[in-house]
Amino acid sequence: MITPNEQYTRLGAAVGYNDLYFKREDLHPYGSHKGRSIPTMIDYHFAKGSKSFAISSSGSAALAAALYIKDLPEVKLEIFLGGNITPQKLDKLTSLVEKINEPDRIKITRVDRPTQALMQAAQKGATSLRQSTDDIALSGYESLAKEILAVKKVGAVFMGTSSGTTAQALAQYFIKENAKVQVHIVQTATCHPLAEAFATCDTEETSIADAIVDRVAFRKAALIPLIKQTGGFGWCATNEDIRVAQKLTKTYTNLDISTNSALSVVGVMKAGRAKHKIEGPVVCIISGD
Repeated sequence: MITPNEQYTRLGAAVGYNDLYFKREDLHPYGSHKGRSIPTMIDYHFAKGSKSFAISSSGSAALAAALYIKDLPEVKLEIFLGGNITPQKLDKLTSLVEKINEPDRIKITRVDRPTQALMQAAQKGATSLRQSTDDIALSGYESLAKEILAVKKVGAVFMGTSSGTTAQALAQYFIKENAKVQVHIVQTATCHPLAEAFATCDTEETSIADAIVDRVAFRKAALIPLIKQTGGFGWCATNEDIRVAQKLTKTYTNLDISTNSALSVVGVMKAGRAKHKIEGPVVCIISGD
């Protein structure tokens, strides 16, 4: 098992589901749950002959890519960052790239439109590490699904969701294995193209959960029916919801979780208030920064 399943019954009782676990993807060697899929994508395309990769990222996926590629001396990586990356994530990425100190092989480029820059890099021959449009990313999350199922008779999993890649991978795996696990996604009041298929979302100009950025939602047509098939739901989180989730988590677990990780706790809180029926333990994916 790569990351632990940690049980927090006091927090569970406070949010409406006594048997609650945190899946600690923030403890993944590559920094977040993105460390499940990004290496899988790199390995697959490298085996097909790719040696030059590019990624646009709000932070976590780029960090996973850089950490993995630093040990592949024949592989190059260009990271495109926009202006909305948080100072904390920017510092973490730049520190890593400076420590690797191979600017001709792994470099960061600041651009106004990182997605457009990624597309241009792909046109010039780089392999794009965009999870939302590459189904190889789905297979990388199978290990996460298997580890979640290690929680005996788990009934539901909650996660903050941007493109929906992780949620799609988990739902597909659970359905394939006939595991009765509900998949619940949580988006923000700033960006909610997937969650709005289930709930009416408030609107805020800027969410403190900065990793939820995918407004195109390429996976929506595939993901929404899968979530419904599992009995799951989509929830929306305001900034106040996120702060409350962080405070409750600190009170009952003594953990300081990121705003993006707190989205999963918001989902459980809202499901509890709605008296959404879940049979079995509930797992929150603590995704990292």
